[in-house]
Amino acid sequence: MSPEADSRARQRAVEMANGVNVIEGPLRGYHHETYLFPLPGAVRAERPVRWKFREPYRNLLWFDRRCFSSEEQLLVALEGRISSIPDVFLVSGTGLQRFIEGETLGTLHKSASSISDDLFMQIMDLFGQLVEVTEETLPIDRVCGSEDRPSDGDTDRFLERLIEFSEQRVYVQNLARFERLFAELGVEGDSFKKLRKHVSGLRPRPFCLLHADLHRENFIVDPDRRLWAIDWELAMIGDPLYDLATHLYLMQYPPWQERRTVQEWCTTVERIRPGSSSGLEVDLPRLIDYKRAQSVFTDVIREALSLDGEPDRHRRELARPAEKLCRILTAAILPLGLDFVPSPSRIAAALDRWHREQAG
Repeated sequence: MSPEADSRARQRAVEMANGVNVIEGPLRGYHHETYLFPLPGAVRAERPVRWKFREPYRNLLWFDRRCFSSEEQLLVALEGRISSIPDVFLVSGTGLQRFIEGETLGTLHKSASSISDDLFMQIMDLFGQLVEVTEETLPIDRVCGSEDRPSDGDTDRFLERLIEFSEQRVYVQNLARFERLFAELGVEGDSFKKLRKHVSGLRPRPFCLLHADLHRENFIVDPDRRLWAIDWELAMIGDPLYDLATHLYLMQYPPWQERRTVQEWCTTVERIRPGSSSGLEVDLPRLIDYKRAQSVFTDVIREALSLDGEPDRHRRELARPAEKLCRILTAAILPLGLDFVPSPSRIAAALDRWHREQAG
């Protein structure tokens, strides 16, 4: 029997679905244990509807700051304002999200490939709707403290708080386990000082709602070619240009479509909220560089933890994570001020040593 078979999340799903035979899952996911099931009182006539119940895994490392107390509460507050979000259905006080039937954008258009024009323009429409939502027009509970709520337009403070989270909650908090591995890869605490110097001096821009995780697997294309944005748990109020930078970094558009994305995004947000693209020529590369730097700290830990439990596996199994980390470190040379990037073979050896030490 799998560990999920008697889990608390599965038991809750069975209770809400009124039967174990109608639930599906757990679905694959990094942060949550997720189950799907139909609800007789929430089925729409045109198509059968399944609903999604999720609970976060216990003892999971979180690499990103949470801003809103509930993703479902946020989606309810955005109903009628953001057109591409799932419905939420309340069952005994628990918010269930409608499962969007379809395929991920990443399934239809692999990373580094262009996306079709109809889907591209729907992404631009989403950005336009996001800049219309401000802190004042979104009066719902937030869990972030006052220090993580800089005054409107203070983009430098906004980015500083994200750097602070990466430094303290991702790097420092995990040093006891990963310090030697980071050092062997050329990354040390001084890297954050260099990063701050590299990205400081952003231009002010009016704050708005950010999804903060718009990548190909967080877009679902339904059978009618409608694009839906899912996984809003990293949403926050902040610098609109940060949302674009995150999107570009994660989507990996081909160069021509990346240029078009920037142009269309500027046209869209300036029409709705003037000043949202102020300083883009200088600040967008800085924000993308922050994403490159952030990826070093999160992906080193993720790739190390993804190694299987056998300490004596063949070294070739380390080739994929080693090559990935080499690319990520190389991209972050400038923002982190790295003196060197180890070769994939040296990274593989460092991962192997770390894994053997952990197994011992």
